[in-house]
Amino acid sequence: MQTWDELLNTCQQCRACPLGSTRTNLVFGTGNQNADLMFVGEAPGEQEDKTGIPFVGRAGQLLDKYLYAADIPRESVYIANILKCRPPRNRDPEESEKDACIGYLREQLRLVQPKIIVCLGRISAARLIRPDFKITLEHGQFFKKGNYLLTAVYHPSALLREVGTQKREEMLADMYKIKAELDALSE
Repeated sequence: MQTWDELLNTCQQCRACPLGSTRTNLVFGTGNQNADLMFVGEAPGEQEDKTGIPFVGRAGQLLDKYLYAADIPRESVYIANILKCRPPRNRDPEESEKDACIGYLREQLRLVQPKIIVCLGRISAARLIRPDFKITLEHGQFFKKGNYLLTAVYHPSALLREVGTQKREEMLADMYKIKAELDALSE
């Protein structure tokens, strides 16, 4: 049982995998530490590594637009990643890296105690919801695990690469569902 400051200090000292020695900045998490809604991505990107803040690059700016459209203030949520350090060239996290970092995310979840966890993308969903999670088939569905209600949406960076609008429209519909579920849980 750690406090926020103790957990942050532990993360800053971490060298459990090689990424700890190649990062520019630790990307711990940001937002309301008492949030009812928590977003979890897979790993920091280049802009996040530069600033130490998750989801501030192009994908983060797109996430902000979806939050705004669904009337979810960014300052009301907590945002973190499974990995706290950037993988080289933004490659997918390796299993050993996820294993090294997952304890920090669990501690963040324990401290925040969100009502809803939103997995941003398939990698986060596969780790937090179910290993065989299919993002294109199961996005926007809710799953109960322990004290948490979990769902997954497309990762904003995947939407930036998307040519058509179908997935972007699905993302918006999912964000509306998340807001409705959050409102229902808050009543």
